[in-house]
Amino acid sequence: MKKQYILIAIVLAFSCGNNEKEQVVVKESFAEVEVVDTPVLNLEQANRLAQLPLHCMDIEYPNKLNQTIGNASDLKTPKELHPAFYGCFDWHSAVHGHWSLVSLLKQFPDLENRAGIEQKLLQNISKENIAQELLYFDGEFNSSFERTYGWAWLLKLAEELHTWDNQVGQELEENLQPLTNLIVAKYLEFLPKLNYPIRVGEHSNTAFGLSFAYDYALIVENSELQILIENRAKDFYDDDQDCPIEWEPSGFDFLSPCLEEAALMKRVLSNEDFKVWISDFIPELIQTDFDIAVGEVSDRSDGKLVHLDGVNFSRAWSLNYIAQDLPEYKHLQNLANKHINYSLPSIVDDSYEGGHWLGSFAIYALNSIEK
Repeated sequence: MKKQYILIAIVLAFSCGNNEKEQVVVKESFAEVEVVDTPVLNLEQANRLAQLPLHCMDIEYPNKLNQTIGNASDLKTPKELHPAFYGCFDWHSAVHGHWSLVSLLKQFPDLENRAGIEQKLLQNISKENIAQELLYFDGEFNSSFERTYGWAWLLKLAEELHTWDNQVGQELEENLQPLTNLIVAKYLEFLPKLNYPIRVGEHSNTAFGLSFAYDYALIVENSELQILIENRAKDFYDDDQDCPIEWEPSGFDFLSPCLEEAALMKRVLSNEDFKVWISDFIPELIQTDFDIAVGEVSDRSDGKLVHLDGVNFSRAWSLNYIAQDLPEYKHLQNLANKHINYSLPSIVDDSYEGGHWLGSFAIYALNSIEK
């Protein structure tokens, strides 16, 4: 690792009277900033990360169904209830595990066992299986199932398939389309009714859910969803100031409340408007020596404590998104790298508590690095 010294100029203006000229005093100081290695998603790393969703896609148990039971007929196995997305402990993890494989297949034509992975995706995301997934959402008690975290990942999977110039990808997109349409409709129905944003660092975080849905809307040119998200994001966050980022992370966070919000506002505002907004929301972010300590994991066999590896990846992709096209914020990329480098070595060959979902977070964070 290298160390870099950043010159910081502090300009102090003094005026002793209306007739006197302003005096400017410049103080120079050097801030020591550690420049860390930039992580790389190469073929070797891709093959390692692909093993995580491949390992759990067919593991039905243990399983957290998050199910409200209306009567005895609702008591079915995870695979009966969710034939497309039954593995990886819970529905949303199964969804973004499938996204992980699509993302890696698109980027690496020589990914190991490519044909087998494609066949597995086609087997799970079949028209018949998606029809059964739709039936689950139609249940009396299931209209809000996976709102909005699982919804967001479903649209991220749909976005990835839509941008995959491949016959398998086109077939998968067509098979998934009825469920994609349902999730879009659910966003359109729910967002006008949400009076206040949810600012926690876990699944229900509003900014995260809106960011992924907005990315999908832009890619498929769904102007209704795009405009709704732009308006709701501004309703929720336009007047926010002084986000207490020093309070992060909470003990079970896997998303950064402050930085996820900032990354959403970067999406929906012009660069000039965003610079004004971020200067009020996290004013210290523009400082070249801005730093936040990584979320430290004390026990990766604990399903909640391992969440902090997720918050490191969440911070990384948010910081990288904020830095895009804004030279004055490029230093945030180094901080993003620090967070990825802390958690990336630990997620493969570790316990199932993190392995069933963290690969997706790592891939999304690695994809956010400027090429």
